[in-house]
This record gives sequence, structure tokens and C-alpha cells, in this order.
Amino acid sequence: MDPKNDEQRSVKSLWKTLRDIFTLSKPYRLRFYLAVAAVLIASAIWLTVPLGLRELLDAVFEEGNRELLNLLAVALLILFVLQALFSFLGNYHLEWVGERAVTDLRKKVYEHLHRLGFRFYAERRLGEITSRLTNDVGSIRTALTDSLPQLFTITFSLIGSVGLMVMLNWRLSLVIFVTVPFITLATRYFGQKIRLLSKGIQDELADSTAVAEDALGAVRLVKAFVREDYEVARYQDAVEKLFGTARRKMVLTQLFWSGVGILFMSTLVIIFWYGGQEVLAGRLTAGDLVAFIIYALNISRSISQTSRLYAAVNTAAGASERIFELLDEVPEISDLPGARHVSRLEGRLKVDNVWFSYDDGRTVLKGISFDADAGETVALVGPSGAGKTTLLNLIPRFYDPQEGVIEADGQDIRELTVKSLREQISVVPQEVHLFGTSIRENIRYGNLDATDEEIIRAAKDANAHDFILETENGYDSMIGEKGVKLSGGQRQRLAIARAILKNPAILLLDEATSSLDSESEAQVQEALYRLMQNRTTFVIAHRLSTVQHADRILVMDNGRITETGTHYELMENGGLYNHLYALQFKDPDKPETFV
Repeated sequence: MDPKNDEQRSVKSLWKTLRDIFTLSKPYRLRFYLAVAAVLIASAIWLTVPLGLRELLDAVFEEGNRELLNLLAVALLILFVLQALFSFLGNYHLEWVGERAVTDLRKKVYEHLHRLGFRFYAERRLGEITSRLTNDVGSIRTALTDSLPQLFTITFSLIGSVGLMVMLNWRLSLVIFVTVPFITLATRYFGQKIRLLSKGIQDELADSTAVAEDALGAVRLVKAFVREDYEVARYQDAVEKLFGTARRKMVLTQLFWSGVGILFMSTLVIIFWYGGQEVLAGRLTAGDLVAFIIYALNISRSISQTSRLYAAVNTAAGASERIFELLDEVPEISDLPGARHVSRLEGRLKVDNVWFSYDDGRTVLKGISFDADAGETVALVGPSGAGKTTLLNLIPRFYDPQEGVIEADGQDIRELTVKSLREQISVVPQEVHLFGTSIRENIRYGNLDATDEEIIRAAKDANAHDFILETENGYDSMIGEKGVKLSGGQRQRLAIARAILKNPAILLLDEATSSLDSESEAQVQEALYRLMQNRTTFVIAHRLSTVQHADRILVMDNGRITETGTHYELMENGGLYNHLYALQFKDPDKPETFV
């Protein structure tokens, strides 16, 4: 591998990333240009100050002109006020543009995350995604709001100082110019390494965030298995690794800044010595020397700030690469050109020769075909891993099959808009997700325009109204993260109320009662019965007693439908369904045998 080519690719990548970052401010170009103009005016005023000081010193020490001294002092005071005013206006509006652009970026990234499909989330940890949304965008914010204002000030100040130094004394200026190539080489060398370390820090920060989020999100499991020490050790290992990378970056950064500082301080000493010789020889006035030293200090400060700016930009570049990689992710499920909006489905569903595989190449569904009439209840049963949940996930297009067609009311669901299709479908899973807000807001999630009366009616239909009134604040009670303050049956009934409020044409129940006790199951089953009325319903259930009254039962095994019929028809067939049913309802008087 050619190091030179790697370096060229790294530089090109950096500049491309910088263009991507600064493109974020494009919608606010007018304010941006006015702000830049104000910053440049402030820098120009500042560059005239050393010249004013030169005239001031020469007027005092060489001419003894008191009137000129007073006039120059007033003029300098006015210049300082103007410089401060333009600097304030320019920097304020540049920071405004930066903050506005980063706000837009946060919204864009978050919106994009919601457009990505289940495959994306299956391959990534939530903590990593959260880190990109917070830490990575934060690094870009620093580049835009802090580095952007400095960039124009430093650039103009540096160029102006160099030009004026040459005008004052070109021989003395050569001392400064000798150091510039060394600083440029150091900046490139250290900058590339700092950038790589900065990207590594962002990756390791994402890893540590993911470790913490995994453990804190499963705190009940952690405590049940007494794994607090283990999880603490895992997190400590992750953050220690992060610290190690951050320490290497700190060492490089401080070496860079210290080296540049030593180089420039040595240069200033040489300028002071040589300039003094020029003053004594009469080739330079004392005012010229003071002005020259101020410009040299200005160049030193500008290059020092440039080195810090370069380090900050490299950090932002590492973070922005991750952000733009995320934005480049193409949603796997999207509307086809010309997709139609459907306002209401009857609920007829046809699945024709559907094959589906996950990314690992494992074929989960193999030629699945069946029809479901509007309002019909279809149960899916079979051993674990048969493909039941995967089949349900294809109906709302959480995934698309590799082969075959799924039709709703005679229309290929891929020809309907994703939004309008999913608006017709409600899912009640085994593990209900509730938000850490109020009971009212969790139910209203099914229909954001629902009135309080409609929410209460849905809660009553879901057998949830009574227990809600028993909580401290009724419908305004806060239920904690993921509904931890509620029992499993209560959470399930809130999920049903939410589904009732949505009023779907198609209902998907994925083992909605499998983890409940008998009393809770009875209440949930009654609520589900109300919800299922006049809706096409697909039910996955391991408890076969809950699907005996289904209009049709599909028995799945190893990705295929092996049997179809009613409960009584399947029992008479003596196939897999009969076997599963017999396993669940053995003669209690007959001792179990284990093979």
C-alpha cells in the first residue's frame, strides 16, 4: 500500500467532508455572506491598529507632536469600537448560521432514521445510532459554530499581516517566512493522525454508549442474574479503551501546539533582536519595529489558532463521515414511482408464492400461498422458527419478499404508499412498547387527533378504564420508561386500546397473551374479541386453546404451510396440529415421560 496515495486520499476526503459540512449552511447564504463581510471588515480594522500605533509612537518619540498624539489616540479609540461592533455582528451571525445548520442536520438525520427499514436496525445497536445523533452531530456543531467564525478571521488576518509586514520591512519578513514550511509540514502530518484518532474516538464513544444502553435497558434482567459487577466491568473496559485513544490524541495535539509555539517564540526573539539592530542602524523607526512585532504576534496567534482549528476540523471530519454514511443509507422499503394512496381497505388479503430470506442467506419462508377474506380470523400455528412472525412482518411491509406477491383488496401492496398501507394495519405484539409519558398520550398514539371521549371509549373497550381510574392521576398518570409501573396485562390492554383507536382494517396479533396469567389473559382476550370484530385478523398463538374458534388455521413448519383447516378438521387429520395440541393437553392423570 502506497503511503503517499493514502495521504492524498486522506486530504481529498478531508476537503470533501469540509465541503459537505459547509454545504449545510447553504440555505442561509445571504446571512452568511453578510456575516463574513462584517468579520472581514473587523479584521481589516484590526490590521490598521498597528499602523496607528506606529504613527502614535513616531509622533511622540520623533516629532514630539502633542496635537497629532491626541488625534491618533481618539482615532484608535474609534477604531477599537468599530472593530468590536463589526466583530460582534459578524461572529454572532456566523454562529447563528452554524447553529441553524446543525439544527437542520439533527432533524434531517432523525427523519432519515425513521425512514430506514428493520434490516438497518437489526444490524446496529441502538446505542451506536444514538451516539451518531448526539455526539457526532455535536462535533459538527463545534466545527460550524466555533471554527467557522474563526476561519475567516484567521485567514484574512494572516494574509493581511504578512502583506503589511513585507511593506514595512521585507528583509525582516524573511525570518517569518522561513518557519512557514516547517509549520505546514507539521500541520499535515499531525492533522491526518489526529483525524484518524478522532474518528476512532467517535466509534469507541458509540460502542461505550451502546454497552450502557444495553445494560440499562435490561436493568431487570441484570439484577435478576446479579450481573451488576459484570456490566460495570464491561462499561469500564469500553470507556478505558476510549480514554486510551483520547490520550493518544491529546499527546499528538499538545506536541503539535507546543512545537508550533516554540518555533514562533524563537522567531519572535530573532525578529526582536534583528529589528533592534535595524532601528539602531537607522533603517527602521521604533514605531515600525513595534508595528512589525505586533503583526508577527498576530501571525503567531493566527497560526496557533489555525493549528487548533485544524484539529477541531479533523475531529468534525471524522464525525461527519459517520453522519454522512448514515444519511447515505438507502431505505430498503419505500414508495414505488406512482404508488397509490388508499384511504380504506376492506381487508381481503392474498399471499401468492412468497419466498423470503434474511441477509444471512437463511430461507425463512418457502412458497407461502393463502387467501384471507375480509373480516376473517386466520391463526398461524407451528413450532418456533417456522416463520410465523416473519410472515406477519411482510403484510405491513416491514420487509419485502424476494419472490412472490402479497395483495390487499386485489392490489399489490408494493403499489400502495407505505404510509397509507400501514395506516390500515395495527400490530399487537407479545412485548408491548409504551412510551414514558402519560396513559392518555400512549393511547392517543393510535390516533393523534382523537378526543378525550374517544380515548376513554377505547380504554373501556380494551378493559383498561377501571384500572386507569385506580392510578394516582388517572389518564394523566405517568407510566415510567416502557411502562414499568404497569403489569403485563395492563400494558397489553393499553396496547389494545391504542389499536382500537387506530381503527384498522387488518389486525396482526403476535402471541399477544402468551406471557399473561389466567386472570389477565381473560381480560385481554375479551378486549381482543371486541377489537377483532369486523376486521381481518391474523393471530399467532402457542396456546392452541386461544385459536380454536378461528375461521381458518394455517399450520407452518420449516417455512412452509403444511396444513390448512378449522380446529376440528385439523384434529381429524392427525397431522402436526393434532400433535401440537396433544402435547399441550395431555391427560393429567397420565405420568409424563421424557425421551
